[in-house]
Amino acid sequence: MKKLILSALTLFAFTAFTFGQGKPAEKKEAKKETKVAKKEEKKEEKKETKSGTSTKKDGTPDMRYKENKDKAKHEKHMKKDGTPDKRFKENKKAKG
Repeated sequence: MKKLILSALTLFAFTAFTFGQGKPAEKKEAKKETKVAKKEEKKEEKKETKSGTSTKKDGTPDMRYKENKDKAKHEKHMKKDGTPDKRFKENKKAKG
């Protein structure tokens, strides 16, 4: 009876060890594939930003570049609701 229990426990232990060793190799391959895909996406994004205006990660224009500074100068100062902001000279009306 002791031999039967001992052999069952060893069989159980060996099966537990074999399940723990096969999975990390599969994850490494998947990680490599995702890294390659991410690198390709970054290359495509860089190509797009070179042809158009440069933006930050959050999508706002990057003011370190001259093209974005020039574009900002020509825009009128507006509030969020769409009305002109009276703090700026070009939006103030002449007194009559």
